[in-house]
Amino acid sequence: MAAQPQPLTPERPAKKSAWKELAAHYKTLSKQHLRELFAGDPERGQRMAIEAVGLYFDYSKNRVTDETMSLLLKLAEESRLRERIDAMFSGQRINVTEKRAVLHVALRAPEDTTILVDGKNVVPEVHAVLDRMANFSNRVRSGEWIGHTGKRIRNVINIGIGGSDLGPVMAYEALKHYSDRSMTFRFVSNVDGTDFAEAAQGLDAEETLFIVSSKTFTTLETMTNAQTARAWSLAGLGGDEKSVAKHFVAVSTNAAEVTKFGIDTANMFGFWDWVGGRYSMDSAIGLSTMIAVGPENFHAMLDGFHQMDEHFRTVPFERNLPVLLGLLSLWYNDFFGAQTVAVLPYEQYLKRFPAYLQQLTMESNGKHVTLKGKPVKHDTSPIYWGEPGTNGQHSFYQLIHQGTRLIPCDFIAFAKPLNQLGHHHDILIANVFAQTEALAFGKTPEQVKAEGTPDWLVPHRVFEGNRPSNTILAHELTPDTLGKLVALYEHAVFTQGVIWNIDSFDQWGVELGKVLAQRIIPELESPAEPVLNHDSSTNTLIRRYRKHKES
Repeated sequence: MAAQPQPLTPERPAKKSAWKELAAHYKTLSKQHLRELFAGDPERGQRMAIEAVGLYFDYSKNRVTDETMSLLLKLAEESRLRERIDAMFSGQRINVTEKRAVLHVALRAPEDTTILVDGKNVVPEVHAVLDRMANFSNRVRSGEWIGHTGKRIRNVINIGIGGSDLGPVMAYEALKHYSDRSMTFRFVSNVDGTDFAEAAQGLDAEETLFIVSSKTFTTLETMTNAQTARAWSLAGLGGDEKSVAKHFVAVSTNAAEVTKFGIDTANMFGFWDWVGGRYSMDSAIGLSTMIAVGPENFHAMLDGFHQMDEHFRTVPFERNLPVLLGLLSLWYNDFFGAQTVAVLPYEQYLKRFPAYLQQLTMESNGKHVTLKGKPVKHDTSPIYWGEPGTNGQHSFYQLIHQGTRLIPCDFIAFAKPLNQLGHHHDILIANVFAQTEALAFGKTPEQVKAEGTPDWLVPHRVFEGNRPSNTILAHELTPDTLGKLVALYEHAVFTQGVIWNIDSFDQWGVELGKVLAQRIIPELESPAEPVLNHDSSTNTLIRRYRKHKES
């Protein structure tokens, strides 16, 4: 019998004394400007910064004081965050609506670790899958694995959706510098046929391997694309059904469906129900990543994950990077009413990182009821978005600097470039530091006038400042660093979910639309005019689509 979760926290965070104190504190602090906070504390920039596990985290340009941080940490303690962390790491079923353990941390645990689920140590199973992945990856990378006609594999297409796509895509782009450039990697997720058509464009079926990632092997979008891939592959391989086993592998737990598809179950890589899709990029879902960068780099990424896991699990909250990141975001979300967070990586390889975080954060904490099913009385997940710098500076930064909305920002940068070209990197990093400085301190009317600006133009050139930001600075974007960054945000999400008293690990909100789509598909495809029982808008749209389809 698995250990049960610790007793749940009170239904309403607002009932906690720290929450009430923060609400009162906000009324005073909200009137203070970062200019004043820095002027009154010359050491603020050094004091409100932490270096741990290879990341330097500067949170001094946030609208906080020592009292703010003390109250936020008190809120974490009152929410029993430490107990909930221990519950997760010990394999308790903290995903209460699905009665599941939440053990993505086991995916990167060292081989000698013991993590029990229902009394069984799951770590040996994890490493058995990793070993099989490594063996397969090495065979593909070396050319030992050959296709049906004897040609080596030069193209890999990952077919998945949600966490089975966003993680692999992000990791491939982030680690492209370390990838085998003699191979082509593409990704298909959208059921829109264009996604597959473009991914397969120009490729030779004889040299193409598909990785089909679906735990149940029944996911509508993934299996629709997989069947299309199967037909495309067979068409290029003379229609021989035996060829499927040489050009398709599965990441799944449904051996019957995998076999039915034509994939040899020896080439089926499994994972577990205690791994949520958005937390699975370091499981077998990352097979395409491992093939791209090699097992050694993949294991370095896992080590980075594990280092941040241990930091989160063991370090006091006042020096705990994920806890502080989560608390600061919660501070703006629930007390300032900030509805979004901009994630701004000044590293082109991280161009898909904000999109990856969108699922991680919003699917995890976009919840409207508590763990006990009662309506929440506070805002939960903010909206995460962003683009790499410096591109964003010439588009949406206008709104961040001079718009009417408060948008906290996370800037991510690296001291050493992976591609040293002239003084590009110095220019890039200068922009990181300049943007955080401009956001914090702005430019006063007096400063604008001193530049000789006409009075009528002064208001347009004023920067209010007082816009908060974090700066995360690392030495270099390596597989190890990527693991740390992803785990940093994973655990920040967990921290917030505990305080909001919600289940960060289910995702019932994605279900209803999918169920209704299954009802509508036959209504769109029926040769005879279907009897429609939707609302008047949906009925009209279905009829209009059918009319266009027939013309």
